[in-house]
Amino acid sequence: MNVENSVIPTQAQMAEFLMPGPDGSIFMVNLLKFKDEATYEDNRQTTLTGKEAYAIYSAGVINTLAQVGGKVVFSGDVSRLMLGEVEELWDSVAIAQYPSRASMLEMMQLKEYREIAVHRSAGLAGQLNIETTDTRDMF
Repeated sequence: MNVENSVIPTQAQMAEFLMPGPDGSIFMVNLLKFKDEATYEDNRQTTLTGKEAYAIYSAGVINTLAQVGGKVVFSGDVSRLMLGEVEELWDSVAIAQYPSRASMLEMMQLKEYREIAVHRSAGLAGQLNIETTDTRDMF
C-alpha cells in the first residue's frame, strides 16, 4: 500500500467529490501531519509551529462547520501505532460530521472558511481525508 500525504486534492479526487454523495451524513476522517515550522504562502514571518497554525484554522473551522450544520465529533493526538505498519505516523486525527457532501462543499466556499484556510496550508505537511458513512447499525 502506497500512502501519500497531500494538502490539495488531485483533479480526479475533486471531480469525485463534486458528484452527488451518499444520502445522509458523511464523516470526514482527517489524518494530519504538521510542519515543524508554519510557512505561509504570502511569505509572512512567523514563529508559529505547524501545529499552532493549524490550531488557528481549527478554531475557525468549528464556526464554519456549524454554519452548514456540521460539527467536530472527535479530535486527538496520535500516540502510537497499535496494528499494522507505516513509515511515519500522523500527528493528529480529527473527525468532522457534515449533513452531506454538498454541505462540506458549501462550507469550503464560505468567505470565513477561505480566510482561515491559509493557516491550514501553512501548518500542514500533508494529510489524508477519508470520507465515511455511518454504519453503526452493522455492529
